[in-house]
Amino acid sequence: MSSVVSVVKVGIADMNYAIAPRTIRTSGLGSCVGVVVYDLKTQIAGMAHVMLPDSSMSKETPKNIAKYADTAIPQLYKTLQYKGVQSYSLKAKIAGGAQMFPFSTSNEMMRIGPRNVEAVKESLQQLRIPLVAEDCGGNSGRTIEFHPDSGILQVRTVNKGVSEI
Repeated sequence: MSSVVSVVKVGIADMNYAIAPRTIRTSGLGSCVGVVVYDLKTQIAGMAHVMLPDSSMSKETPKNIAKYADTAIPQLYKTLQYKGVQSYSLKAKIAGGAQMFPFSTSNEMMRIGPRNVEAVKESLQQLRIPLVAEDCGGNSGRTIEFHPDSGILQVRTVNKGVSEI
């Protein structure tokens, strides 16, 4: 008899949560940032695949709140509180935010990866969620999978293998 651990998948500009023993994963992180907010005591974790830093530039109606750092992280926080997590026990880990294409311009708009990382950190700080680990930057894509029972975030980076943070 074998046990199968199921994986909750999070798409691009998407968010979801998982309760151990399930894990939660997102793929295709280039300039996007994968944000994991979790509580080891309850073994519940939420994940968002953030594409852009700020929802104020959005022309979408209705707005996809999972797409933007300033809306996804507060919604993730609310979802976890609804599931019974205490806000003081939350921690966060992030990965992604690569600069996928070399630009020799000083145009701030082209720095999407670094701007995403900055916006995610600012949103976490506003909610007083400590950022305990990160694997950001570079110019390679990543896939991440979080284990709510151990707090381990596995980061698979293109051409660099797998690491754990």
